[in-house]
Amino acid sequence: MQWYRLEVVYFRRLIDDELDALMPELPAIAVDGPKGVGKTATGLQRVATVLQLDDPVTLLLVRADPVRALDRTRPILIDEWQRAPEVWDVVRRAVDSGVPASSFLLTGSATPALGATAHSGAGRIVSLRMRPMALPERGLVNPTVSLAALLEGGRPRIGGDCPLTLADYAHEIEASGFPGIRLLSARSRRAQLDSYLTRALSRDLTDEQGVTVRRPDSLRAWITAYATATSSTATWEAIRAVATPGDADPPSKATTIRYRDWLSALWLLDPLPAWQPLGSGLKGLTKGPKHHLADPALSARLMRVGASALLDGEGRLLPGGPSTALGALFESLATLTVRVCAQAAEATTSHLRTDRGEHEIDLIVERHDGRAVGIEVKLAATIDDRDVRHLHWLKDHHRGRISDLAILTTGPHAYRRPDGIAVIPLGLFGP
Repeated sequence: MQWYRLEVVYFRRLIDDELDALMPELPAIAVDGPKGVGKTATGLQRVATVLQLDDPVTLLLVRADPVRALDRTRPILIDEWQRAPEVWDVVRRAVDSGVPASSFLLTGSATPALGATAHSGAGRIVSLRMRPMALPERGLVNPTVSLAALLEGGRPRIGGDCPLTLADYAHEIEASGFPGIRLLSARSRRAQLDSYLTRALSRDLTDEQGVTVRRPDSLRAWITAYATATSSTATWEAIRAVATPGDADPPSKATTIRYRDWLSALWLLDPLPAWQPLGSGLKGLTKGPKHHLADPALSARLMRVGASALLDGEGRLLPGGPSTALGALFESLATLTVRVCAQAAEATTSHLRTDRGEHEIDLIVERHDGRAVGIEVKLAATIDDRDVRHLHWLKDHHRGRISDLAILTTGPHAYRRPDGIAVIPLGLFGP
């Protein structure tokens, strides 16, 4: 029998542009994110030496003498660096000693286990976040609206036609942004996502965090409940109550916070922080995050809803967020897309909500210089005045620099309303 080696095609990501800009000037960069997002594949495009620390032999040699292990042809990719946290300090000291730019690229799918000693690396090692593939990275449609242009101001022209339908967005939620999963058949994709979650909640917690979960069923019930809180600001108590209905011995709040911390360490939780602008004139804003998993497909699998079920209105949600599972997961897909594009534009992403819920804006993108764009997400093809009322409130009450206002939709056309608000099909939104 003759075996053939399959060629792996690399799909360029937005983080590649960041690395192209930063590596020629910076000696060490760390790329963090959940397993399977493509960190290793991205790193392999730009290094001369690879140390894969998930290989037991390589890990043993690196732990035995990390200084010697890193004395190799550069750039060096140190993959899954958290398995040997001591290499972080070796890299930091090498940067202090004056190694040239493009010397080290570290990738990690977990923060180091509790008790591992490592300097923060502040001022020496620059950290970047890598998330699952945003819509512009999936090659579905060429974006016609640039977030960077919206942040720049000047009311850039908004136009373009989007062929994506509501069914296409539902499919993209189910298909996942993990490169190795999204192109599989539907059955294989479901099997891979289920396996991904099972491994993460058992083996990965043990391997990466040294955690043995005493009640694995409780942890899975909790993250399933968390998935039903997608795109909401539900409290931990509300999530715990959904996770343990009728349980005579539910896990304590301290235990569920440990669940959160464990899953955050694996980059599986990706909460959207609340916007807290200083000196803006906005008062009475909530501080709680909006809940999101790393990939909307993980939430869909935990909720046991596929594209057809989402389109039929199925899927249970916690109160306080979107009214349907499709609405919550569409907002999560939009949030993933905006966050990836915002990072490329040197901007952060957050949400805004007043204490009593009178006003809420799904996404606030704020650039390094304070310029901001307010974005609403609507599971609708058409927009009326009621849909943009919170954006007008932001413009009227925020003293800072609002460069533009936009609303992301499932509609076919991108345009500006007479009031200046940009209406953008999610498929046409890009960096």
